[in-house]
Amino acid sequence: MTMCSEKITKLKNYIEESNNIVFFGGAGVSTESNIPDFRSSNGIFNKKLNKHFSPEQLVSHTFFNHYPEDFFAFYKDNLVYSNAKPNKAHIALSKLEEQGKLKAIITQNVDGLHQAAGSKNVYELHGSAHENICTGCNRVYSLEEFIKLSGPIPKCENCGSIIKPNVVLYEESLDDYTINKSINAISNADMLIVGGTSLVVYPAAGFLSYFKGKYLVLINKSSTSVDKNADLVINDSIGSVLSKAILDGN
Repeated sequence: MTMCSEKITKLKNYIEESNNIVFFGGAGVSTESNIPDFRSSNGIFNKKLNKHFSPEQLVSHTFFNHYPEDFFAFYKDNLVYSNAKPNKAHIALSKLEEQGKLKAIITQNVDGLHQAAGSKNVYELHGSAHENICTGCNRVYSLEEFIKLSGPIPKCENCGSIIKPNVVLYEESLDDYTINKSINAISNADMLIVGGTSLVVYPAAGFLSYFKGKYLVLINKSSTSVDKNADLVINDSIGSVLSKAILDGN
């Protein structure tokens, strides 16, 4: 038995023993659906200021307000993937919820792929690209409607105001309801699986401190600062690992 297969067996055993599992995931869960981590982008050059901006600056509240055309150019290219499909990780987690073991998914992603795979109890810390709200009259636009709007800056068909994606931009606060639900889920879990996240983005990364359960599992292609506290660390593809552990797939 290889080291990886030993760890898969251990993960299966942990899952078997647990009845209140929570999954906490980041960008690495969606990269296997060909959605790149936007932080890998080089940003864009803003001619007005003769300056390159980092991805974090480009999806900030300030940038949205002052340079909406540049904001939407970056946003549509780097955070909107309407044709993306759920991968093995999304499907395996949906199955685990169906079995009654997985009680909540907490995600930092905005792509809606967990719901597309069939998961019901999903807390989206950074909002969703599938919901877009007029800043004037509050009309809600689906992602499909949002994409079809003409012009470099999406404007409401009712009142002409800018439509803002319902995602949490840098400089904006996370939703209190979502935070409280996420912390409550982690606090009550007997097993916490963390996957596809480097655990460097706060406040979300700080949520792990609320876990008091039995098994902490980290599945990530690279190491994290929390590895030393985990009961099991698997440095591999999260889709492959969860598929083998939950679906007995390849």
